[in-house]
Amino acid sequence: MTTRRFLFLLGSSRPDGNTELLARKAAEQLPSGVEQEWISLAEHPLPDFEDLRHDSDHVRPREGNAALLLDATLAATDIVIASPLYWYSVSGLTKRYLDYWSGWLRTPGLDFKATRAGRTLWGVTALAHEEQVVADPLVGTLSNSAAYLGMRFGGVLLGNGSKPGDVLRDEEALSRAKTFFARRAPLARFPYETP
Repeated sequence: MTTRRFLFLLGSSRPDGNTELLARKAAEQLPSGVEQEWISLAEHPLPDFEDLRHDSDHVRPREGNAALLLDATLAATDIVIASPLYWYSVSGLTKRYLDYWSGWLRTPGLDFKATRAGRTLWGVTALAHEEQVVADPLVGTLSNSAAYLGMRFGGVLLGNGSKPGDVLRDEEALSRAKTFFARRAPLARFPYETP
């Protein structure tokens, strides 16, 4: 059996935000043998993505933040996108990381899609709205991305919080965090379906 390796990608522009706090509560429930890597996209920014698909091939990055994030992504059995809800979708930092997937899909010798197939994508987000339906675009972004790559989709752990630390008062979210990573995620399908 393959050892699970979780990659937590923090998409907030500030450290220790509500989304990160909720992700850490869920991660506390993982068995001790499960590897965890935490990367802040704000602390490891990517340059603007350049789409070369009709001009030339992308080249595998050998250094810098793009190489760090690519290597971590390839090594992960489970990727957790921990992005606050910004304008009803993922943060700009998170979107830029996902844009890089387009280049990695077109990098010769990388087989990015094949290496992601069957792996699991999860989401964690904090939102200031009481109505969780406003997070549907974020859920759709992650679910459809997983479906495109043949990945499993574990769903999105939603919590409520605006001011720093608010999410720690969301008892329902904290309760869901205790079992969030415990279930086997189904293969993602178009159009997205919430597990």
